[in-house]
Amino acid sequence: MGTIQDLQNQEAIQKIQELVEAANVCLFATELTQAPLSVRPMSTSKVDEEGHIWFFSKKDSDKNEHILEDDQVQLLYSNNSSSEYLSLYGHAEIIRDRNKIEELWTPIVKAWFPEGKEDPSITLLKVTPQEGHYWDTKNGKIISLVKIAASVLTRKSSDNGVEGKVENISSYFPDFVRPHKR
Repeated sequence: MGTIQDLQNQEAIQKIQELVEAANVCLFATELTQAPLSVRPMSTSKVDEEGHIWFFSKKDSDKNEHILEDDQVQLLYSNNSSSEYLSLYGHAEIIRDRNKIEELWTPIVKAWFPEGKEDPSITLLKVTPQEGHYWDTKNGKIISLVKIAASVLTRKSSDNGVEGKVENISSYFPDFVRPHKR
C-alpha cells in the first residue's frame, strides 16, 4: 500500500502541472451525466499558474457543443512509462481570445488548424479543475515492478507510491460549490 498525500491550493496546482507535463495527452470526457461518456484524446497546451488547463479545439466540434450544453468535464491522464496517473473533474469554458491563442500556439497545432493562428475555427478550451485524484510512484516503473516482485516473494506489502486528492485548485469555485455527484 502506498502513502496517502492529499494536496490543496498551490501544492495541488504544482502536482497537476508536473503530471500533465509528463503525460501531455489526456482522455477528455464530456456529457458526464450520460452513458456512455463522450471521450476523445486531447493534447494539453498548458497548465497555467492558477491551475487552469488549456486546449485547442474546433468551434464546431462535438466537445464544444457538449460544453455549451453542460460544462462539466473529466480529464484522465496516464503516463505509463513512469506509472503516474491523474483524474480531474472540473468545468470547461470556450474562449476566443486572439492573444491567448498567440501565447499557446505551437507549430504542431497547425496540423489541426491549417490556416494557422488566424483560422476562424480556432477556439480554446479552458478547464478549471475542481477536484481530482492522482497516483504517482515514487521510484518509476522499473523500481516499482522490482518492489512488487519483492513483496510477492517476501509476503510483505509493497510501499509502491503516493496517491491522494487534489482539491481547492482554483479560486474559481467558492467553498460552497460541490462537484456533481452521480
